[in-house]
Amino acid sequence: MSVMRVAQVAEPRGSFEIVERELPEPGPGHVRIAVEAVGVCHTDAVFVQTPSPAIHFPLVPGHEVAGRIDAVGERVVGWGVGARVEVGWFGGQCGHCRPCRQGDFISCVNLKVPGLSYDGGYATHIVVPVEALARIPEGLSAVDAAPLGCAGVTSFMGLRSSVARAGDLVAVLGVGGLGHLGIQYATRMGFETVAIARGRDKEDLARHLGADHYIDSLSSDPAQVLKDLGGAKVVLGTAANSDAMSATIDGLAPRGQLVVIGVTNELLKVTPTQLIGGSKSLSGHPSGTAREVEETMTFSARTGVRPMVETMPLEEVNDAFARMLSGAARFRMVLTTGG
Repeated sequence: MSVMRVAQVAEPRGSFEIVERELPEPGPGHVRIAVEAVGVCHTDAVFVQTPSPAIHFPLVPGHEVAGRIDAVGERVVGWGVGARVEVGWFGGQCGHCRPCRQGDFISCVNLKVPGLSYDGGYATHIVVPVEALARIPEGLSAVDAAPLGCAGVTSFMGLRSSVARAGDLVAVLGVGGLGHLGIQYATRMGFETVAIARGRDKEDLARHLGADHYIDSLSSDPAQVLKDLGGAKVVLGTAANSDAMSATIDGLAPRGQLVVIGVTNELLKVTPTQLIGGSKSLSGHPSGTAREVEETMTFSARTGVRPMVETMPLEEVNDAFARMLSGAARFRMVLTTGG
């Protein structure tokens, strides 16, 4: 019997253990991937630490998965053994809900998420539906590709689908897991890029990543500085801090947009008056479809955008998970399988 290894959590808030399972065969419309790298995302912690009828244990998280196809099920067209692929937050759609019938697959009401809807990528192998596959371009390693399936595509598509156009002033709030990618994407897209963070300790990094301006939100009012610069066409809110996002709204240019991608349950503080006067808007942005993940990776490979990562072997998953939770990782923990 062929076996694979998975890092699973037996119960909510439990620790990971490495166990062997029988190697599954992909069914119709599915492929099996030999995992080479998988990102450790903060959302994984939500699944691990939240008791919910929707989350089934033992749980194998992981929705930033990069590897190679090593088995193909029936009725799979266009994908073969050996293909380098990525699977991100978007793990497949139902195909029959209203958003799916309108072609808005990322808004599928029955969206499949690896590590929630089926076993994720904290493993040596994973079986996924073919619609979840994104092809990894040449020049992009598995370690660099993995975080682009969630953090990367969210930042990239948040900017690409915004109202900003090349040459506009765009601010990226937060220089962390999402923000350090957002700064790179904003610069490569031709925006005059402003990085906003607490304190001066991230200024050198932000400028190294391409930021034209840096705002220390502890020593100055971000909205006023943005207005002094002419007003931001877009603020990409990557920091999971509603107060910090709210503090940028008055710094938007007329018809400017706050794009929220940092996840938090805190209320945003904004009045109708703040929005009406300058025809300003707020919008949220989810992750991205498999096609958009592929476009994110292609853009990254062509323009030199790369995530900043720390790697650990799958066997050290508990240490990697703890480092992610502590905020010490700079800026994405990636587990490798040696595959």
